[in-house]
Amino acid sequence: MNKYSVKEYIELLKEENILKDIIDCENILEKQVNLVSYNSKEVEEDTLFVVKGVAFKNEYLKEAIENGVFAYVAENKFDVDVPCILVTDIRRALSCMAAMYFNYPGETLNIIGVGGTKGKSTTTYYIKTVLDEYSKAMNKKDTAVISSIDTYDGVENFESHITTPESYDIHKHFSNALNSGMENLVMEVSSQALKIERVPDVFFDVGIFMNISEDHISPIEHPDFNDYYESKLKMFKNTKNAIVNMDADLASNTVAIARRDSARVFTFSMKTKDTDFYAYDVRKDGFNTIFKVHTPSYDEEFKLTMPGLFNVENALATIATAYIMDIPVEYIKHGLEIARSSGRMEVFHTKDMKIIILVDYAHNKLSFEKLFSSVEEEYPDRRIVSIFGCPGKKALLRRKDLGTVAGQYSDFVYLVAEDPGAEPVIDISNDIAQYVKKYTQNYALIEERGEAIEDAVLKAEQEEKPTIILLTGKGRETRQKYGTEYLPCISDVEYTEKYLKEYDQRHSN
Repeated sequence: MNKYSVKEYIELLKEENILKDIIDCENILEKQVNLVSYNSKEVEEDTLFVVKGVAFKNEYLKEAIENGVFAYVAENKFDVDVPCILVTDIRRALSCMAAMYFNYPGETLNIIGVGGTKGKSTTTYYIKTVLDEYSKAMNKKDTAVISSIDTYDGVENFESHITTPESYDIHKHFSNALNSGMENLVMEVSSQALKIERVPDVFFDVGIFMNISEDHISPIEHPDFNDYYESKLKMFKNTKNAIVNMDADLASNTVAIARRDSARVFTFSMKTKDTDFYAYDVRKDGFNTIFKVHTPSYDEEFKLTMPGLFNVENALATIATAYIMDIPVEYIKHGLEIARSSGRMEVFHTKDMKIIILVDYAHNKLSFEKLFSSVEEEYPDRRIVSIFGCPGKKALLRRKDLGTVAGQYSDFVYLVAEDPGAEPVIDISNDIAQYVKKYTQNYALIEERGEAIEDAVLKAEQEEKPTIILLTGKGRETRQKYGTEYLPCISDVEYTEKYLKEYDQRHSN
């Protein structure tokens, strides 16, 4: 990997128009930078350190200097005796410096970005599966992924904490993928990542706008819906081929912005034929969904084995992406048929089919409305039981939205822990409950998710009418955030399999 000098990093910051001053750097301008880092625990000899975060303390920098930092980049000078490069925007500085440090790996990869309030994860994995099928046939490497579920770049493979990581880590994953021989990477792009400059140096070959609905409105995220929506739209400025869902709210404005900022724009719909890609003749066949799609060059029938009529939207975005990337239709068909998204619309049931548990990551108003309305349509003869919670201290509007939707559709509601952070679970649950009880008094506050799942199965066992349990928010995640830590926990899927197995054992005779 090429190494750059301090002078070259200074020139980069000057070109980005964010260089404010250089202090005591005269004797190090030609010095080669061995490592760029923003983590004081991860430095080595000849590290150029980027000071990021309002909570960063002087002692962290002193510790980093002891371990090999010879100069630092910051918005304000610290009380340390090493050269300093001052900038006006540290997040922007970290992004462009990371891209340069890793030798601009994103310029070689095919990068697909998926944005929107709902459907990002499922669409990301639909696309990955289709690309993987084609790559396998061409004897090429599989597809890298950065998502809210997990991150895989050919070197690292781990369960994700956040949707879109810090800019430095993004370019590190790009570099790992490229060095592993990968050609394609698909990633979720969050509104926060766009707002706080995590992706200004990421250029998308394909950028997808799935939908928009009020979410992530809080003092620590977006102050209002307009800020949230405008943050989402920023992706188009770095997009070559934009794909827009014309069934989404504000679609006309969204596509206008896409046409202004992106080189090419494609549209899709389940409601109108006045788009580049549209679905028709959508029907259910057991758990499967069959539908036809018209594209600019063919009409074909596709099948999804992952349940949920709303997943046709995710499939349309995938088909459009594959079309742009010249993937033959047979690989798109097979990829969509076998595609799965961990913790998304996973169906489990007892042997006698009396109880179905649907595990999904639905966690905002739009995803809840799509999930509950789809379940009501697809399972009209079943009781609906919902189990969910809300995160602590953020996306506060969700409590009203999720409580309202669940209360309207559910025969019984369990309110449980869902990454409460520093906020007491009982306070979060009571906040949600005030909206649930406007529609039903059948609800319970049980912090432990496993306890609620077990109780829901036992109660459904006693009911004459069959039940579908909607278990949302955590999927296959094995960590729960309490305070500032992510603590190990049993996943919703593991609990589901355990209690359905116990039911089957009780009814084996």
